Amino acid sequence: MSSQVTAADATYLRRALELAEFGRGKVSPNPLVGAVIVRDGEVIGEGFHAELGGLHAERAALEDAWAKGEDPAGATMYVTLEPCAHQGRQPPCADALLEAGISRVLIASDDPSEKASGRGPGILRDGGVEVDFAAGAEASAARLLNQPFRKHARTGLPLVTLKLATSRDGRTTTPPGESPWISGPESRELVHRWRAESDAIAVGIGTVLADDPLLTARLPGARQPVRVVFDSRARLPLDSQLLATLEASPVLVVTAPEADPARTAALRDAGAEVLVAGGATSADRISSALSELGRRGITSLFLEGGQTLASAFSDADQLDESRIFVASRAVTGPARRSALARSVEQIGEDELTTTRFREW
Repeated sequence: MSSQVTAADATYLRRALELAEFGRGKVSPNPLVGAVIVRDGEVIGEGFHAELGGLHAERAALEDAWAKGEDPAGATMYVTLEPCAHQGRQPPCADALLEAGISRVLIASDDPSEKASGRGPGILRDGGVEVDFAAGAEASAARLLNQPFRKHARTGLPLVTLKLATSRDGRTTTPPGESPWISGPESRELVHRWRAESDAIAVGIGTVLADDPLLTARLPGARQPVRVVFDSRARLPLDSQLLATLEASPVLVVTAPEADPARTAALRDAGAEVLVAGGATSADRISSALSELGRRGITSLFLEGGQTLASAFSDADQLDESRIFVASRAVTGPARRSALARSVEQIGEDELTTTRFREW
């Protein structure tokens, strides 16, 4: 059942949300989760899911409490996602909460995955634990925290986020001989962080032929995304930087069925994976590619191609969010799709407009 949270509940849930953020870019395809244990108005344990295969947030919070000499029996746990009840890389969290004697659990969001949905809360209730789901701002924030996980759980597809940088007059490329950068240094640093947080990054072949990009996250210790090139005719140059840096992360080339077999064979020989996306139209091939990426466990796809690839994904109705850097003001004119939510913020000398089309 959903419950309106008290002011104190909201404070502890917000802290759990803050803790969950420490796992960003480190736990996918698992969700971001944070947990706080409170007894008699005092926080006695905190935890978050810090790395794939590591302790889940609930168990990390229990370990923190025990390390401090605190007994969590009779305490309340605030957690951003419902505790799991299945054996994965870690044992079930619901069992750990029962064994520790936690008396109340307030959960910010559900887990929509088939193997988890509702099972953990049910086991806890059967064990005599008071279980509630939060409503309101904290519940909404918890759902937004894990949009890639939630979409993949519900559809098997990755969440698709488009990034574009446009000049003051709406151009996405610069004239020959000028600096290729439209956005400023602060924006480019932010993009590298977004890359590190994504399972895969995608561009069209036009971008590769024009820029010969690396498509890596150039931040210390960053996890590197799978690099995807939508290249219907298999034109990716064999001497490209992408193929020269396969030790950094894999390269997946998405081709059409009619691509030259000799070229696809050469790409495979060079170390790239080649995915032949079936379908009669561009939209069909995009859907086919997304299904295959999702099957491989990719929950988030960061789209960095130019206008051609952006338009193709938009026409195929496969964009979940866009992030558009504009030199001095928001993009004018009617949107291609109605927006669920839009926000604008200043990043250095650039303006970043984030538009969310769907919520999962």
